[in-house]
Amino acid sequence: MGKETGFLEIKREQPTRRKPEERIKDWFEIYEPFPEEKQREQGARCMDCGVPFCHTGCPVNNLIPDWNDLVYNNRWETAIRRLHATNNFPEFTGRICPAPCEAACVLGINQPPVSIKLIERSIVERAWDEGWIHPEPPEQSTGKRVAVVGSGPAGLAAAQQLRRAGHSVTVYEKNNRVGGLLRYGIPNFKLEKHVIDRRVEQMSAEGVQFITDAHVGVNVPVDQLMSQYEAVLLTGGAEQPRDLKIPGRERKGIHYAMEFLPQQNHRNQGDAVDPSTEILATGKRVLIIGGGDTGADCLGTSHRQGAKVIHQIEIMPKPPEDRSPLTPWPLWPMQLRTESSHEEGGNRDWSINSIKFTGDENGNVKQWHAVRVGPPPKFEAIAGSEFALDVDLVLLAMGFLGPVKNGMIEQLGVELDNRGNIATTNFMSSVEGVFAAGDMRRGQSLVVWAISEGRKAAAAVDAYLSTKTEAVPLRQRVAKR
Repeated sequence: MGKETGFLEIKREQPTRRKPEERIKDWFEIYEPFPEEKQREQGARCMDCGVPFCHTGCPVNNLIPDWNDLVYNNRWETAIRRLHATNNFPEFTGRICPAPCEAACVLGINQPPVSIKLIERSIVERAWDEGWIHPEPPEQSTGKRVAVVGSGPAGLAAAQQLRRAGHSVTVYEKNNRVGGLLRYGIPNFKLEKHVIDRRVEQMSAEGVQFITDAHVGVNVPVDQLMSQYEAVLLTGGAEQPRDLKIPGRERKGIHYAMEFLPQQNHRNQGDAVDPSTEILATGKRVLIIGGGDTGADCLGTSHRQGAKVIHQIEIMPKPPEDRSPLTPWPLWPMQLRTESSHEEGGNRDWSINSIKFTGDENGNVKQWHAVRVGPPPKFEAIAGSEFALDVDLVLLAMGFLGPVKNGMIEQLGVELDNRGNIATTNFMSSVEGVFAAGDMRRGQSLVVWAISEGRKAAAAVDAYLSTKTEAVPLRQRVAKR
């Protein structure tokens, strides 16, 4: 540890957020700069706790006490080496991870926890500024070829690990730019896209090949991959949204969150959006159904588009202000979370269930009908609590039900588990040589879990390829049997 009495003397600090009335006028990240001296002070708060429970909360097993100490002692270059030892992209997790490590911090038992997420981001940004991050191509090539389908955090982490192991790696991305959910699911005010671009440049210099506008199972035949590569890794995410099957759902103006959010990211990058499918909150009465991160992203985006009024509702009861006794330390706490988007305005409400949508003679949605409900699991309607709300735009942000089945998954014929995700054994699917990782394998989860999955899947693919003495494509190998 750095300073033995640091946690007793120094209070937890975080960067200041720009004023809501200012930041809703642009799409830039919301935090003000945080002085280096304060970054080092926050590292000094890390305790000599004996058993670092922060490790149990971190899916990538970051060496958190190590780099906290290194930051406090001004050894930044060593700190980035420690950080990269377990996490390929700390600039992603340092921005958009909810920091389960902090929830498990020993100091957090009775004090504000160490600012782990802040320190992580500080290390990697310092490393970029100093030029300590550079391409690391392999010294030798194995001659084995791997296709990675999907360029989200799981796919990128796996691709980098596999390339550095000496394999030839090609990443297929269905969108026009690399990044997957990072690029087209997360708003710019949480993650500016140049943060992705510099990593893609690094990986390209290392020898990873990226092919965009390549939707495997649609405009890229599955058999093409099976005929060209010795292994295929599926990291396409859990993109099947949960629908709201109530009367009036078919009305115009009701959209999935992931129809709405990507359009704004395209606009921010200078892409044209088809007017016939354009979704904008400008001047509208917006209803967001779903109280999680995706709903908060819709909220912040609607603010910046100039919505007239915004309501965000959730069927679950309102969480407690502080950690619930049902989720004691070091578990991830159930408690009310106020995101930056909530600071910017809007109305939040809980314990509400949707009944139906109604509208005008042209098929547009104009009203949402709902009822207040009791606690889970029954969510029984409370008599006399029915009400209606005038709406022009409804965004469904109720989570995801696993990967999209039609197309690539159906054509490959891989088995699914009881949740509809790709079933695997040590990351390999029921089809030999075809692996899966990230949300496509474990279901909707966090970016930090996706990076962890990508790294572990890469190790499994590498181990599999090491047993093959010759570079024989999957289709030929199956045909020989």
